[in-house]
Amino acid sequence: MTGGDTEQEAFIEFLLTEKNSSKRTVENYTLAIRKLQEWLGDKFSSWRDLTPDHFRAYLFELLKQDLSRATIRLRFAAYRSFYKFLVHRRGYPKSPVAEVELPKADKPLPVVLTLAQIEELLALPLKIEHSKQAPDWMPVRDAAILEFFYSTGLRLAELAALDVNDIDLPSETVRVMGKGSKERLVPIGSYAMKAIHAYRGAAKNYEGPLFLSKLRKRLSTRSINSLLKKYLSHSSIAFNVTPHKFRHSFATHLLDHGADLRSVQSLLGHASLSTTQIYTHVTKERLRDAYEKAHPRAK
Repeated sequence: MTGGDTEQEAFIEFLLTEKNSSKRTVENYTLAIRKLQEWLGDKFSSWRDLTPDHFRAYLFELLKQDLSRATIRLRFAAYRSFYKFLVHRRGYPKSPVAEVELPKADKPLPVVLTLAQIEELLALPLKIEHSKQAPDWMPVRDAAILEFFYSTGLRLAELAALDVNDIDLPSETVRVMGKGSKERLVPIGSYAMKAIHAYRGAAKNYEGPLFLSKLRKRLSTRSINSLLKKYLSHSSIAFNVTPHKFRHSFATHLLDHGADLRSVQSLLGHASLSTTQIYTHVTKERLRDAYEKAHPRAK
């Protein structure tokens, strides 16, 4: 048994008994340490002899293997935890991993609904049967909420906070108070305008909060989430749809149909263009997928 094995076993014992780490964590950390030892081969003498350059070289090797950034970061989380143990429990002077700069974590691409899925959801409030206890105008309100989400790309809190007088009828725009108390004007599409007119007329809602509960109070964000889940349960969509997915779909569909990034940034109320740029990656993936499905010599 080498000194490296002794220290590794002591670390695993520490994870199991003192840290009470999960089985998966112990397995992942054990695998990470073993993989590093295998890569070092004859170059490995002891954990104490490893330098930042060893870990930089190993990082470069992992990047060449085209491993995901999440996998690489997990490996190095194991090494950092291991050396933290060695510094505190085995008297090592410092960790050689601390100086190694890792690639940033991958940002998961937003889930986007297809136009067919959007249209299916938008049609449901006026199609399914509702409780007889609900006001007659409630299905029309729900239709207006869903249309408004997709038409404007508002955040859930922004939509719930709207008042009737935030909508400018002549210009068909809505005044939105976004993050950091920044105000923006967002156009409203014709379908959403028609749905809003129908709802306000049916509910006789001419002032105060735009979207009302059955008690004619402002509809809460929780209630809007609940009504979306209700319609989702009646749909053929097999994944969870949140109000924010309407926002993702709004942005991606605009870019798919030729809108420029700056305009989409303004409509979404993003302070930084880099926040909006994630949607360009979604669009590129969709274009690639369409190309590979349609082009006879794509594959």
